[in-house]
Amino acid sequence: MTTTPAGNIQEKIEEELVNARAVCDVSGSTSGECAAAWDAVEELQAEASHQKQVKPKNSFEQYCDNNPDAAECRIYEE
Repeated sequence: MTTTPAGNIQEKIEEELVNARAVCDVSGSTSGECAAAWDAVEELQAEASHQKQVKPKNSFEQYCDNNPDAAECRIYEE
């Protein structure tokens, strides 16, 4: 699954909720199509939850990303 930007994921969840309700109304709540539509909603909700868990980089990590050759950012391996 590709990662959806945080701002767009809530919109996508809303779209999939509307779609799932419509599919279930047409196909019936016990149909495979209905189950698949709700699975899509659950996957997006899990992705949104995962995105919230990813902690943002602190200023030092951002500095090292922008300046990988800086003395402070060197990583020595034994």
